[in-house]
Amino acid sequence: MARKHTRPEATQQCLLVPLHEQCWECGKRLWIASSTVRTVTTLDSLCQLTLKIRRCHNPSCGRYHRCYRPEEEGHWTLPHGEFGLDEIALIGTLRYVHHRSIPEIHRELLARSVPISERTVTNLLPRYEELVTLHLTDQTRLRQLLLTQGFVILALDGLQPDVGHEVLWVLRDCSSGEVLLARSLLSSSEDDLAVLLREVQAFLPVPIRGVVTDGQHSIRNAVQMVLPEVPHQLCHFHYLREAAKPVYEADRHAKPEAYVAALEEMLLTERLPT
Repeated sequence: MARKHTRPEATQQCLLVPLHEQCWECGKRLWIASSTVRTVTTLDSLCQLTLKIRRCHNPSCGRYHRCYRPEEEGHWTLPHGEFGLDEIALIGTLRYVHHRSIPEIHRELLARSVPISERTVTNLLPRYEELVTLHLTDQTRLRQLLLTQGFVILALDGLQPDVGHEVLWVLRDCSSGEVLLARSLLSSSEDDLAVLLREVQAFLPVPIRGVVTDGQHSIRNAVQMVLPEVPHQLCHFHYLREAAKPVYEADRHAKPEAYVAALEEMLLTERLPT
């Protein structure tokens, strides 16, 4: 749907220039070849970005006539985007942290004086998901983080939305909270889970010090098969739930008995003469 109203005038002006003035391949000077203007909507203002684009004019250089855009451009927005990264981050936070609906997110942005349509909010959600995916799958960043940490406490759990659907298996590090692997499987056999464990083990640059799961038999067998020397324990939630079962059963049986006793006492009281 086309925009029904003209875009308001920008309230902020910003000039962006590339950091390097020499070509990093041939060493020749990078000349400013053109300028372009982008208008970006952020949570604070409507900013007009003026970008100076440099090019190498050395015909023998491998970067001859290739555009060199300002590095700071990526700090403001995504390529070809009209809305800032801060706005995309807020939309994703309202959706996946606070569980707001699209109309609720739209009203929140309008309350912040951000000119945006409800359909644009819907279109920006996939951009947020793509950014999160890039962050989680950045293996260089993840390996450096794990090397600094020195070890991994591996957690393995599966989520099945409905009976008959694929199970989403997530392997993450309990110490850093980083997701190491996420994959959907039709089968949850120990052989399939062993493949996931071996894949994570091959990727990790540090040893696995422990494994935390919910104690399913297939998971136990897979961990014993791949990581026989690594300590394996039940997660705190399942451990406390199992520990509370005797108390729950005793309380469940005590409630009917207490109810019957109270009812008998009430009936007896009603029969006594005043």
